[in-house]
Amino acid sequence: MARTTKTPAEFVSTPQGGRRKRPKLVVPLVLTAAVTGAAVLGVTRPWERQASGAGMPPVEYGSVVVQKGSLSSGIQIAGTLGYDEPTPVVAAGRGTVTALPAVGAVIKTGEKLYEADGSAVVLMRGSRPLWRDLGPGVGDGPDVQQLKRNLVDLGYADGLGLAVDEKFTKGTATAIKRWQKSRGVKQTGTLTLGSVVMLPRASVRVQQLGVQLGAPLGSGSVMTVSGTGLVATVRPADNQLSRFKPDGKGEVRLSDGSTVTGRVRSLIRGGSAGQGDGDGSGGGGGEQQKTTVTIVLDSQLQARRAGPSSVTVTVVGDSVSDALIVPVTALLALDGGGYGVKVVDGTGTRLVKVRLGLIADAQAQISGGLQPGTQVVIPK
Repeated sequence: MARTTKTPAEFVSTPQGGRRKRPKLVVPLVLTAAVTGAAVLGVTRPWERQASGAGMPPVEYGSVVVQKGSLSSGIQIAGTLGYDEPTPVVAAGRGTVTALPAVGAVIKTGEKLYEADGSAVVLMRGSRPLWRDLGPGVGDGPDVQQLKRNLVDLGYADGLGLAVDEKFTKGTATAIKRWQKSRGVKQTGTLTLGSVVMLPRASVRVQQLGVQLGAPLGSGSVMTVSGTGLVATVRPADNQLSRFKPDGKGEVRLSDGSTVTGRVRSLIRGGSAGQGDGDGSGGGGGEQQKTTVTIVLDSQLQARRAGPSSVTVTVVGDSVSDALIVPVTALLALDGGGYGVKVVDGTGTRLVKVRLGLIADAQAQISGGLQPGTQVVIPK
């Protein structure tokens, strides 16, 4: 418990009754965890202002006991919970949009993503957009290989011995015909441009529609899709980036009060947190130049209960346990270097030099002969 005294004189007296020059008081800058990001707190001494003018109220002092416990230099940063990697879907080919999925729908590889001129446009997995018809006589290329991988994965190449390479073979045409038959369309053995959309995910979630029914293709992205998993994103200041290590651990406090652990997956300079749903980060001007950190969550079940929303991400830095801890306001910068604290000793005090360790959350780790329970002086 803090003990309050009436005047500062009691804490600067000597056993001989003389007065001792008060050591100059300097408080180090302390890294503190804040909901909106790590902040630096400068603590000022009231009695350092006392000499600046007459009529200042007298400074009162108190005391606190030296504690033993744990200390961590972790930081907290506000972020958002949203669906992973929003990606615009740009249509190839021409036509009129005749059917669109609902926002929030999950589309898997081989399923209809949208419809143009009454025909389904199917989702397939691949990193390269299609740019030509793929049929007999077409030249070799990675787009052929990408198509063949999908035909094999979807089961349309069973029994054909189809090699997943860049050559368009008779077996490739046969597999395409099987796929066309399953869709109820003419079996040509040629994949026409615009009948398939290649995206790098096996399944996607429709995040936002970019056109209306009846819109012509080519007037912009048809929709924006994302991954089906939720991730946390934060945009720390440059001086906070060192806390985020690749595969480093973090804890995400969700909007419903629950927490879920995760790991740092990526740091993208100048990225935007723009996750669409639930993105409350705003962002304009210089803020867009901050690095976006993506944290993959260990539990999607907890995240889905909360849904896209604001979150608080805690990243733990250095930590100590079984440490002697005092408030930083108890620290005195000594003339000869180093730091000390004033220890309450009967009706007076004595100055004890200490060594500093970890400083975090306005608390300091000290060592140097003190024991837990010892009372040290602080300004009230």
